[in-house]
Amino acid sequence: MSGGSQKNRELFEQAVGAATRAESGDPKLEVRFTSDLPGLADGEARVAHLPHKINAADIAEMRGQADALAMKHRHHNPKLHRKLAPSGAVSKAIFDAVEQARFEAIGARQFPGAKANLAALEEKRVLEAGLHRPSDDEHGRLADVLRLLVRERLTGAVAPTEAALGVESQRQWLEEGVGHLLDTLENKIDDQRGLAVISRTIISTLIGDGDGDQVDPDDQNDQPEDGEGDASQESEGEEGGESDENSTETGDGEEGEGDDDDASTEASSEEVDDAEGESGEGKHEGAVPWRPNRPLDELKSIPVYQVFAEEFDEVIKAEELCDTEELDRLRKYLDQQMAHLTGAVSKLANRLQRRLLAQQRRHWNFDLEEGILDAGRLARVVTEPLRPLSFKLESDTEFKDTVVTLLLDNSGSMRGRPISIAAISADILARTLERCGVKVEILGFTTKAWKGGQSREKWLQAKRPQKPGRLNDLRHIIYKTADMPWRRARRNLGLMMREGLLKENIDGEALLWAHNRMMARAEERRILMVISDGAPVDDSTLSVNSGTYLENHLRQVIKLIENKSPVELIAIGIGHDVTRYYQRAVTILDAEQLGGAMTDQLAELFSDTLPKPRRLG
Repeated sequence: MSGGSQKNRELFEQAVGAATRAESGDPKLEVRFTSDLPGLADGEARVAHLPHKINAADIAEMRGQADALAMKHRHHNPKLHRKLAPSGAVSKAIFDAVEQARFEAIGARQFPGAKANLAALEEKRVLEAGLHRPSDDEHGRLADVLRLLVRERLTGAVAPTEAALGVESQRQWLEEGVGHLLDTLENKIDDQRGLAVISRTIISTLIGDGDGDQVDPDDQNDQPEDGEGDASQESEGEEGGESDENSTETGDGEEGEGDDDDASTEASSEEVDDAEGESGEGKHEGAVPWRPNRPLDELKSIPVYQVFAEEFDEVIKAEELCDTEELDRLRKYLDQQMAHLTGAVSKLANRLQRRLLAQQRRHWNFDLEEGILDAGRLARVVTEPLRPLSFKLESDTEFKDTVVTLLLDNSGSMRGRPISIAAISADILARTLERCGVKVEILGFTTKAWKGGQSREKWLQAKRPQKPGRLNDLRHIIYKTADMPWRRARRNLGLMMREGLLKENIDGEALLWAHNRMMARAEERRILMVISDGAPVDDSTLSVNSGTYLENHLRQVIKLIENKSPVELIAIGIGHDVTRYYQRAVTILDAEQLGGAMTDQLAELFSDTLPKPRRLG
């Protein structure tokens, strides 16, 4: 492998594939090496290709990926996992992390070589999760830290050196709170169902019920029923005798689960066969939305959308949120994370550029009776003296002066590859469109705090008036203005990699903000592209209003823009069906498809075609 020749690569991949099948215990398991995300689906294990320049760490990480997929195939039951998983985003991330640590620990204990490979893979995960950097967002790191603590309990392997900062900052309170539960995992390492019960108890102990929102007693009457987890909703209620277990699958229904319920939960789960888990199997695994995805007929209209306090909202430039040195470091980190993707998106962007330049190309019309004298045909004066002089005129281009706004969801569920790909795709499209004379603005939206911030504090001081409306502090970020050259805004996009930036999302107001900025522009054509991975979610707002409060407002804003505004609105949903809201929309199931979807949608718009709502994948 030192030479890295194609033949050596193929031999190495064959050896890794054979070892993976042997570890998985399934000789029919297909091992495919790809540039896509690693994963396991339909009897196929996808392992990432080695990079062009190979070192020992790359080889160990690749083997670690293959070992992890083999252990997952052999020791993990996806139907049971989906059936017992909580519905909240944070809760589900923790639940997934503990289960991943379980089946990988089995492999590490069985195969010493796999243990070393998985350790190399864990070092890569730690760097991608940012555990090597200081952060005030301990809530967002909880799943990664717990995975490392569970791994330590089950294999004896300490966390990688790079993760010491992130793990040790939370170890004490986690050990005090759930250390006794972590100690019981050893006895359940071969029992996925039993370990899941303990995992749910850990989640309930650490972050409360639902999606980590420990609801005030006075607010519980206003708490909406959680609509996340479509598969759970479909299977719920199929067998009336199992209501104790099914109630754990719908967010707020987690109330009451704890140590006292472990025995009854485990007993009832034994009675549930796999048929119940199959009731929610009608969807792709990757298609399960990361946020509530309710049918539109369930969204009751509301008369007025109101805001409790606007004085704490902010519209801020990216360079004002951190210093220049940190922006440069974050941009470098972004480039390193997505180096392999840049080439693919660049090819798509070049294709878009050729299409735009073709529309801008000017043509000459010849043999006219008036216009500019055609010097190339002056010889006719001699050869055909009776023929009138020939004139020419340059045809006018139909390409309108255009501005494009990219509005990026900066919510917590975009953390990781989705936000990295969104940033790099926006960067490349901005550069491409700038070459074609199309101005580009890049905006982001999130909130200043989890679960309310200063707005909620003001509401509490006002003795909790009923139905206060939006109850969080908005943060709208300007990464690049339409008039700013790309070279000056490039490093700003690295801000999306900053720990603690990505929080909650209130899409309706963000859409109005971006729309109003476009309406102030003088360009003849205005295009607004929204990129999001879910419906609007803000725990503080939804805990004291109806569960569809933010979604209804988003629908109202979209309807206003599509029916009464000259702005052309398109949307791309990552794992979330935005075609239910927008007339022009596309849903993708994998963040890797984002660059292609963005260029395709813009190309169709510039070709004056109206794409029908569709789903990729």
